Amino acid sequence: MAAAAGLSPRLVVTPGRRSHSHGRRRMCCAAAAAAQGERKTTVRSKEGDAVELCRVVNGMWQVSGPSWGRYETPAAVDAMLRYADGGLSTFDMADISRTLLSPAAPPVPRRGVVRPARCSGGGGAAAVETAASGAKVCTVSNRGDSLAICRVLNGMWQTSGGWGRIDRDAAVDAMLAYADAGLSTFDMADHYGPAEDLYGLFINRVRRERPPELLEEIKGLTKWVPPPVKMTRSYVEDNINRSRKRMDVSALDMLQFHWWDYANPGYLDALKHITDLKEEGKIKTVALTNFDTDRLQIILENGIPIVSNQMVDAWGGWSLFQALLQTLKKVSLKHGVSISTVAVRYILNQTSVAGSMVGVRLGLSEHIKDTNAIFSLELDEDDMNSITEASNKGRNLMDIIGDCGDEYRA
Repeated sequence: MAAAAGLSPRLVVTPGRRSHSHGRRRMCCAAAAAAQGERKTTVRSKEGDAVELCRVVNGMWQVSGPSWGRYETPAAVDAMLRYADGGLSTFDMADISRTLLSPAAPPVPRRGVVRPARCSGGGGAAAVETAASGAKVCTVSNRGDSLAICRVLNGMWQTSGGWGRIDRDAAVDAMLAYADAGLSTFDMADHYGPAEDLYGLFINRVRRERPPELLEEIKGLTKWVPPPVKMTRSYVEDNINRSRKRMDVSALDMLQFHWWDYANPGYLDALKHITDLKEEGKIKTVALTNFDTDRLQIILENGIPIVSNQMVDAWGGWSLFQALLQTLKKVSLKHGVSISTVAVRYILNQTSVAGSMVGVRLGLSEHIKDTNAIFSLELDEDDMNSITEASNKGRNLMDIIGDCGDEYRA
């Protein structure tokens, strides 16, 4: 992985630096240096293999399933032509992204690839109680909302299928063993198979078989991942009530909200209804999972009391992330561009980065103009230094997560 630790690693495409020596020829890739405004770069191997690429790559993962919307093949191909005509001529795809050209192929499941947060706090109004290095518990808070959680969470995504058959009684016994050992916070989602139901069985056994002190320590964090439909009050409330019933709690300790389609602004309606439900005592704290910086800024400006956004904590926590976000916003206002444009331009300016990938929703929405603005944006020395200074306050994600992909394989 490349460049600054503080900016989204998902977007960064770097020239390979790994060595493959298990019976194969040793391959070491490098990228030709590119000036700020240059569109293309060349990546080449030590043996002389080379390919010229556009430095902003059109990522086609959003054709992989229905969660991103229904695709019409002619409209999608027309959109690809417009991207190419606009100078954005490199497309990134995979063999599993077959839904577009093979309508009969089963959709690739996109849900469940979310990681448990460990300890997120907040910038601005949000905060995290500082914990000593050996402490098990920290408190996340925002505007009076607070939740004490174990700093290592039990992630229950592996109950969703594909990791072996789950025996209900054995699963609940295991949850009790975790809680008895002081690992008292459980992370789940509405789509993690029986995870919420297992938590309901588990919390009932805690109520019957364990002292009240342990019950106070137990926390259940769930996610809601709705389809991009109209977010009415009744629709949101029905789904939240379903999780409350499955988990057998009067109030969800934390609801972590995810949204697939940013072109649909319904996420703000959903979050406003969720905030109302929090005020009514059905939710204790509201959080996000995998929201980008632009949408996060909009959410905060709308007064939604967010206490965490998963994976931010790995870099340095909510407070540092907010400081970085404000730095990027200041630079974006100076140049009259979006925060994401500044972030991608900054990443492209790193010497180790060949290109940066931006998702394309072919035939559904386009951002050719915004993407091309990346190439015309010139960050001056003050811009670069201010972003670098803010980014360097966080942790090195290579040390925390490891090499590219290690965050999913850990």
